[in-house]
Amino acid sequence: MLSNTVRRSLAAPSWRRAIAASTAGIVHKTAARGISARLVASDGFRVSRTHAAPSSRSAFLSTAAAAADAVDPAPKVPLTTPSQRANDPVNDPANHQPKSPETPFAPTPERKYKYFQNVEITPRGVAIIRFDNPDKKVNTLSFALMKEAQSLWNDDVHSDPSIKSVVFASAKESGFIAGADIFDIQRIEDKADLVPVIEQALEFFLKMKSKGVPLVAAIHGPALGGGLEWAMWCDYRICTDSPSTKMGLPEVKLGLLPGFGGTQNLPALVGVQNGLDIMLTGKDVRADKAKKMGLVDLVVAPQSLEKVAIETAEGLADGTVQRSRPKKKSLMNRIIEDTPPGQYVMWNKVKQMVDKNSGGHYPAPYAIVDCVKFGLANPGEAKFKHEREEFAKLAATKESEALIGIFDGMNQMKKPSVAVDPLPVKKVAVMGAGLMGAGIAQVTAEKGYQVLLKDRDDASLGRGISYMTDNWDKKLKRKRMTKYQHNMNSSRVVPLSDQTESWKRHFAGADLVIEAVFENLELKRKIVQQVEEVTPDHCVFATNTSAIPIADIAAPGEEVKRPENIVGMHYFSPVPSMPLLEIIPHAGTSDEALSTAFAVGTKQGKTCVVVKDVPGFYVNRCLGPILVEFCALVKEGVPLDKLDKAMKNFGMPVGPATLIDEVGVDVASKVATYLASADLGVRMTGGDLSLMTNMVDKGWLGRKSKQGFFTYSGKKDKKLGPEVKAYLNEFTSGNVSNLSEVDIQDRIASRLINEAAKCLEDGIIESPVAGDIGLVFGIGFAPFKGGPFRYLDSVGASSYVDRMNGFADQLGGQFEPCQLLRDYAASGKKFHG
Repeated sequence: MLSNTVRRSLAAPSWRRAIAASTAGIVHKTAARGISARLVASDGFRVSRTHAAPSSRSAFLSTAAAAADAVDPAPKVPLTTPSQRANDPVNDPANHQPKSPETPFAPTPERKYKYFQNVEITPRGVAIIRFDNPDKKVNTLSFALMKEAQSLWNDDVHSDPSIKSVVFASAKESGFIAGADIFDIQRIEDKADLVPVIEQALEFFLKMKSKGVPLVAAIHGPALGGGLEWAMWCDYRICTDSPSTKMGLPEVKLGLLPGFGGTQNLPALVGVQNGLDIMLTGKDVRADKAKKMGLVDLVVAPQSLEKVAIETAEGLADGTVQRSRPKKKSLMNRIIEDTPPGQYVMWNKVKQMVDKNSGGHYPAPYAIVDCVKFGLANPGEAKFKHEREEFAKLAATKESEALIGIFDGMNQMKKPSVAVDPLPVKKVAVMGAGLMGAGIAQVTAEKGYQVLLKDRDDASLGRGISYMTDNWDKKLKRKRMTKYQHNMNSSRVVPLSDQTESWKRHFAGADLVIEAVFENLELKRKIVQQVEEVTPDHCVFATNTSAIPIADIAAPGEEVKRPENIVGMHYFSPVPSMPLLEIIPHAGTSDEALSTAFAVGTKQGKTCVVVKDVPGFYVNRCLGPILVEFCALVKEGVPLDKLDKAMKNFGMPVGPATLIDEVGVDVASKVATYLASADLGVRMTGGDLSLMTNMVDKGWLGRKSKQGFFTYSGKKDKKLGPEVKAYLNEFTSGNVSNLSEVDIQDRIASRLINEAAKCLEDGIIESPVAGDIGLVFGIGFAPFKGGPFRYLDSVGASSYVDRMNGFADQLGGQFEPCQLLRDYAASGKKFHG
């Protein structure tokens, strides 16, 4: 009876959700969950909304393509998604990096400490300690702050008998503490040196507790990472009900674990299952849920926070308020967490889910689980020692280095290379209310812009409005948006159609127009003409094309009078979920137009990469050779399941056969054909693309037609059917290949990586950082490898070039390394420092 009860509990959807999202799952599902929605070729084919893959299916290809519907706006690469980072100082990497140089600090009687305001002591003996970093928009837990905290505590608090209780608060409206300063960790070369540093911090927290007075954390805004760990050392936690208030331990997304006691204190407060959920997913916990699970003791309005915190501290000191205790567990949770049979089943389930979602590529989730288990078995000080030693080990891993590199890269991508200020933009017009246009309108309205959404007729417009409203309704239901925000977003959108007599008057006030219509050059130039006739001279025109050269759209002529205002903004679909935006200037694009597009894209929550105006831009261009190589491997007789398994083991979200089925065999075929006729030359040779064109002729279009490389009968049920087996047998002439998994991985990955390097060589991308960010966020390139250029640094350009040369000798010129790779191999240089 006991085992059945435990098994049912562990099989419940809430448990599966709690454990399922380990680092790999989180990162992949962000940058890559379903490139199935849209993949556009030269003739402008686009998958309709009804054919878009549901969010439960994963895919990674993005030849203008992207993620599935309703992916949580949470990373999904270090700390949070770009959509959460826009206008969010907490999750802006720039705010976690010290300004150079930092503001010099000289103590004065009015300001004794750099990172804290002077301690205020109330008449009833409550010491109020306010975090206040002058160099950043948010407070971060740096080594310097921790050292100063020790001085403050020793000098002003610990030996003062008049202090009966302590309140920790923030002097900043932006939040409590946004987390530890990641770049402190980067600067330490020998990561073993982190152990004594963390030990000193733990000694401080223990000394803080040893004073024996009640400690209260007053939390408004984010308390993340080290910020939440600080709060958990307190006896009582009060937070506000503000939408900006969130708590979490996101270290797993950087390949790390909570190092200031978090793996021990969190499970003690909220239970093992809830604690693992928070730490393995890195997700944020909002105020209402935090109160329900026992993470905080009280939720108040922002304007009441400090007053209530002081009163609570007084009550804790005089005994009128009871100290916080861990929330009482339900009978079921006691059985699962506190009995040997329950623990046995629980830990097995945890390992299964971490294995499934990490693929064994990410050590951090395993270390977190190990620390929690160790702490339960060793309740003394040894558990903290074990935690900090595990932290140092993780900090030394190549996986953590890669994930922090992505985080650092996001900071470097915050501004375009041009030094011109963007135009002030208040009103954005979006032409086309389809899946792309409506998505663009949604993220634009959510960031406070006035939005004009226009389509040819009211019916098309209505579908676009419904798309946005449905998405906002889902956010409201999931408590990711307040009713007020929902109403404000809706009020910012003005729906317009050709039948709306006033549409031209509305457009007269537009600062930016984003066109998201079908891929037809004549149509796009006609829209440019219409827009230029009714918009002011400064208005920037951005086209969301995935294939048509921007220069062709902007070519001066009867339709185009302001080519300098035209720029490409290539979104990935569905827009609300996908973090990447390619910004494509043509030769005549003004710096002001480029800067404006970049600024708006960044505010929309996108990580922007400036890309040269060439066929396929960057992401699409890199994917073309993969499609060709897949065809070559199939022709040689490599089984589909072996291909898929090999690339998943490499670290991709899905394998190439599943990928093509998700995006549509017809779409993948059109893309490959288009790029094969473009300027890539020999790099798009070596495979027989008729593999896909013949399937299109048969009507085997992938999941959307229930038949592609696999036969589909449900969301998860797929198999290799007899018709496809017969077709593949004919296509391969009966060949069966015993190619090793490593050879499969290297053949596919090398063609992608070589194309990325060629893009850098040709100036299509501006830097290796841009190349890494583009492919991690655009196609889900294994985040634990850090992107193609960090991967090359890891394995060595020389050995990689040798590997490619071997393939070239055996298989042909499509594997010839580009000159830039050869140069780096010869010199021993690295792409990143």
